[in-house]
Amino acid sequence: MSHRTAALVPAAGRGERLGPGLPKALRPISGTPMLAMAVHALAASRVVDLIVVAAPTEFVDQVTAMLDPLEQSAEITVVEGGATRSESVARALIGLPDDVGYVLVHDAARPLVPAEVVIGVVTALREGQRAVIPGIAVVDTVKAVDSGDDVVSTIPRDSIRAVQTPQGFARSVLAAAHAAFDGDESTVTDDASLVERLGVPVHVVPGHEDAFKVTRPIDLVLAEALVAKRRASGILG
Repeated sequence: MSHRTAALVPAAGRGERLGPGLPKALRPISGTPMLAMAVHALAASRVVDLIVVAAPTEFVDQVTAMLDPLEQSAEITVVEGGATRSESVARALIGLPDDVGYVLVHDAARPLVPAEVVIGVVTALREGQRAVIPGIAVVDTVKAVDSGDDVVSTIPRDSIRAVQTPQGFARSVLAAAHAAFDGDESTVTDDASLVERLGVPVHVVPGHEDAFKVTRPIDLVLAEALVAKRRASGILG
């Protein structure tokens, strides 16, 4: 199997929890669209050969123009996304070149993922894992509740992780998982959950607190602060 690695970035969602305006992936952080930052972060890892962005249909040309000027180590292409996240991933997956053996799926809404997280996922794949996800320890106490919001049990924190992206897979595994998907989006929160249904072990590698997902307005504030901190440290230009 080829060792070429592609990263798929589903970016067709509206992101309504951020409020009205542009699709979430195109919202700016310190003047730069989240999507452009996410693509740059993937390419900066130097372990990704191809990046495929699934954009909203009406924004494909705009996204292509936005990403074309980026000087990256990875080839970048843009395709039309679907009505759902899983549909966008499936569309991007279908068009991959035959020589791609590993596939990452990364949220455009995690624009500040450090290169070390991307490298960790790809390294685990190259060492033989078929499904890899980054995760971080949970610091809050977690309770399981019933339909009436009464506590059923307390879940030991050392046995759970908050999962991030990019999530990495052997191409054949991810393709099989999407082919078997029943289309019920309410039961799917990430690509790893589809792979779990196949009975394929999913391996966890360290994530990073900087790889948080921009979902709410407060997350934009946090991202702006992190960008300012990185620039002050000379990490960003």
